[in-house]
Amino acid sequence: MNISLTLKVWRQKGANDAGRFETYAVPDINDHMSFLEMLDVVNERLVAEGQEPIAFDHDCREGICGSCGFVIDGRPHGPNPGTTVCQLHMRYFKDGQTVTIEPWRARAFPVIKDLVVDRSPLDRIIESGGFITATTGSAPDGNAIPIPKATADQAFDAAACIGCGACVAGCPNSAAQLFTSAKLAHLNLLPQGQAERWSRVQSMVTTMESFFGSCTNFRECEAVCPKNISINFIAKMNRDFLKAQFKDSRALTRELPAVE
Repeated sequence: MNISLTLKVWRQKGANDAGRFETYAVPDINDHMSFLEMLDVVNERLVAEGQEPIAFDHDCREGICGSCGFVIDGRPHGPNPGTTVCQLHMRYFKDGQTVTIEPWRARAFPVIKDLVVDRSPLDRIIESGGFITATTGSAPDGNAIPIPKATADQAFDAAACIGCGACVAGCPNSAAQLFTSAKLAHLNLLPQGQAERWSRVQSMVTTMESFFGSCTNFRECEAVCPKNISINFIAKMNRDFLKAQFKDSRALTRELPAVE
């Protein structure tokens, strides 16, 4: 079945240029297409007409890489919960519908062009996390370190984060607590991540707060996350951060010289 849409797309030449919405009539779109495939068709038509194509991020188109991401009708990644833009299909839209498309709206994500934003602050958070201590040599046996099933499941759930930035775009405060807490939890819950656990949480939270707003428990991040990551991880991160501060204060007390 084919449908026709009207797209209102945010167009912006660069970070220092004024943006605007432009309207495009999009007839005869197969409803089996993904949203990105629909945009591919629109861009082919624009190029054929001698116009500038719409810029948007994409890579794997399998909901894994986290590259795709923009706001569709006011919701990051579109109307379907637990779905990335590349997994969103046109059958979820009605014939004749007007669809508004705009980039992530967050101070930490400046627009590069059209729907493409600079998400490098998320990379800065990851970089500040450093490394984990691991011995070199042959790969250890998978069952060498016993891990409770519930703990392994939680770590896997946290590791599902693809770093798309939808949580930031959905948050009224443009906070990145859900992203940061997921990246921390998938290491801090496991034995391999314990050696640097306290320094890691301090570094990543401090870096996060230098770029993003504060969490005030709106829970919009959880609602728009394409991987359904729970805000319970934010609570775990806050607990670890407080513990890390306490451990630092105790270490400082031990290092102070005795007063005679």
